[in-house]
Amino acid sequence: MSIPIPNYQKSTLIKGVELEKYRIHKGDGDMWPLTWAADGNMYGGAGDNLGSPLNFWRISGSANFFASCYGESEEHIKVELVNNMPLDPKIYATGPEVHPTFAFKPSGVISIDGILYLSVSTGNYGEEKYWYRQRYINSWIITSSDYGKTWNREATDQYFFTGQLAGSSFLQFGMDYTDAKDEFVYTYFPTSEERVSFWENGDYMILGRVHKKNILIRDAWEFYAGLSKNGISEWADDENLAVPVFGYPKMTGQNHVSYNKGIKRFIMGNYSFIDSTGNPRPYHANEIERGPSQLTLFEALEPWGPWSVFYQDDNWGTYGDYQPNFPTKWMSKNGETMYMVSSGSYDDYNFTVQKVELELHKGT
Repeated sequence: MSIPIPNYQKSTLIKGVELEKYRIHKGDGDMWPLTWAADGNMYGGAGDNLGSPLNFWRISGSANFFASCYGESEEHIKVELVNNMPLDPKIYATGPEVHPTFAFKPSGVISIDGILYLSVSTGNYGEEKYWYRQRYINSWIITSSDYGKTWNREATDQYFFTGQLAGSSFLQFGMDYTDAKDEFVYTYFPTSEERVSFWENGDYMILGRVHKKNILIRDAWEFYAGLSKNGISEWADDENLAVPVFGYPKMTGQNHVSYNKGIKRFIMGNYSFIDSTGNPRPYHANEIERGPSQLTLFEALEPWGPWSVFYQDDNWGTYGDYQPNFPTKWMSKNGETMYMVSSGSYDDYNFTVQKVELELHKGT
C-alpha cells in the first residue's frame, strides 16, 4: 500500500512527539476554531450540532486537566455553550449552491482588543465535478463585544471572501493577540488547482494579512506573493497573485496555525482522508466505506514557511479525525507541552483533546 508522504524536510528542531493515550471529550459538534480572548477564556465555534449548523462555546480551565484521568485532582476543563445559533440559516445560508442542511460552519475566530471576529463559511458537498469534496462557497465575518452572547451579523458583506478565499482561518498568537510579531492579522485559505476552497483533500494554502484595525475592510487585505531577492516578503492586493505557502496535493486540509512562543515556531496540523489502499479520498466520496485520515504536523519560523514536518500518523483517530488545532493558552512556557484539539466521526464528534509532548534535538 502506498501512503501519501508530504514532500517536506524533517524538522531540525523537533526530534520526536509523544501523544498521550488518553483523550478528553467535551461539548458536541465539530470544527472548533479557537482563540484566547481578553477575559482569559478560550472561545470557539462548532458546527452541525444541537439542532444548529453553527453555535458558539466558551472553554475555561487550565491545561493540567489530564491529571483527572489518574485521580489526582478534579477535572479542570469546562466547555460551555454561549450561543446556540448566532446566525439563522434561513436568512444567512441561502442560495442554490448551499447545501440545504450543511448550511454553514465556523472556519476561524480571533480576539483583538476584546472584540471577537468569527469567520463563517457556507458550503456544500456531493458535487461529482469536485470529487465530492466539501466545497466552501463564500465567507464573511461577524463580531461580538460580549464574548459571543450577541453578534453584529452585518459586520461585513456575506460575500466578503469567495472562491479560493472562502474557507479562512486566523493565525493564533497569545491572549487577545498578544505575542503577535507585528500589527497584522494573518489568515490561511485552503485552495486547490481549481482555485476553489475545500474543507478537505485540497492542494495548497495561501496566506492573507490585514492591519488589525482594518479586518472588516475588504480592500485592505493583501496576499503573500513570495520573497524578494533580498528575502523580504512581498504582498499583493490581488489574491490571484498569491503563491502557495504550503502544498500537499490532494491532501491539504482547512488547517489551523498557532504560534508556539516557547520554541519560537509556528505550528500547523494538517489533515486529509485516504482510502483503504492509501490513496487520497475525500470524506464524502464513499458514504458507506469511509477511510481513515492522515495527520501530519509541521513547524516553521515564519507564517509563510518554509515548513518542516515532525510527525505523521496514517490512521489518526477512532474513525478518521480532522481539524487539528493547538491552542496557545495550553502551551507550556518552554513550548514543549501542547494540547491538540480536534474532532472527528462518531465517537470523536465533539471537543476532543489530547496532550502532546515534544522532544527537541539537543542543543536547540
